[in-house]
Amino acid sequence: MKTIAIFEALKGSIVLLAAAGLISLEEIVRHFHLNPANRYPRIFLDAAASLTSGKLWLLAGGAFLYATIRFAEAYGLWNERAWAEWLGAISGGIYVPIEVFELMHGVSVLKVSLLLLNIGIVAFLGRTIYRGAAIYRKR
Repeated sequence: MKTIAIFEALKGSIVLLAAAGLISLEEIVRHFHLNPANRYPRIFLDAAASLTSGKLWLLAGGAFLYATIRFAEAYGLWNERAWAEWLGAISGGIYVPIEVFELMHGVSVLKVSLLLLNIGIVAFLGRTIYRGAAIYRKR
C-alpha cells in the first residue's frame, strides 16, 4: 500500500513541477536527446507554443486538481484509509480503457508496461477492498 502511495505522490509531484514550469518541454526534449522535428516532441512543442493565457490558466487549474487528487490518494493509502482504496481503484480503472485504446494504435514496451502496472494496482486495490468488505460481512 505504501508503494502505491509513493507512486501516486510522485505522479502528483511531476504534474505540479510541470505546471509550475520548472520542467519545460524544451528541457525535456533536450535532456532526453529527442529530435524536436520528430512527431511526438513536435506535437508537444507546438501545443506549448499555441497556448493562450486562458488555456494556460485552465491547464494550471487542471494540473492542480489532478495533483490534489493524487496527493489525497497517496495520503489515504499511506494511512490505510478505505476511501483511498476506492479512489485509487476507480481512478486507476478509468485509465485502463484509454491504455488499451492506445495499444490498438501501436504497441510499445512503455505502453504495455503502463497498462500492466495500472492493471496490477487496480487489481491489488480491488482485492483489498473485497477483503475489507468480507471482514465486515463476517461480523
